[in-house]
Amino acid sequence: MGFADDVIESAWLRAGGRCECTRIGHRHKGRCTQQLFKAARGKETPLGWEAHHVTAGGPDTLSNCEILCQSCHKQTESYGG
Repeated sequence: MGFADDVIESAWLRAGGRCECTRIGHRHKGRCTQQLFKAARGKETPLGWEAHHVTAGGPDTLSNCEILCQSCHKQTESYGG
């Protein structure tokens, strides 16, 4: 399935328009904080982003949803799978 629009909206608000990635080895220290543009979801631009499952195959809930810039999203283990 996928995240419902209200889950994505809540995650976007929580993220404050910035990438939430905290993964080690993703070319940032601590949280990524890349500035994102709301209308650029799914776009291959510097301000583009994706709603990503924290735990692959997990529930489509707010607690399992994170907002990631395209760069961090592509570096996740579950990208494309």
